[in-house]
Amino acid sequence: MSRRTEMLGSTIQRELAEYLMREASDPRLDAMISITRVRVAEDLSVADVYVTIMGTPGKQTAALNALRHSAGAMRTKINKSLSLRQTPFIKFHIDEKLKKELETLELLEKVRRENEELDRQRAAGTHPPAPGDE
Repeated sequence: MSRRTEMLGSTIQRELAEYLMREASDPRLDAMISITRVRVAEDLSVADVYVTIMGTPGKQTAALNALRHSAGAMRTKINKSLSLRQTPFIKFHIDEKLKKELETLELLEKVRRENEELDRQRAAGTHPPAPGDE
């Protein structure tokens, strides 16, 4: 990504967040929505907007559909506020990357707790020593 597309992505992210906070009136958008990142194509034709949506899977789907439905109005607002010659089409996606990162962190935390428990058991003498400790 070039510096130009990174800066435009950051600006679009800020504009969309403001739109969601102040102007969005769709009742399906009552869920907590966070725009995690925006990737703009080099030719500025498309802006892929990655979001996380709190709530049940049904609420997430409804909110994503509402975002996709209002993408045209958001594009118009971005065009007016930024005065771009070509405003990218906005495509919304659920940010699976963040979901995977959270799952990995949860697994690491589970391993840490299990290791602490094993260490406590070994210290108390209620668990056999770890391989190589003999």
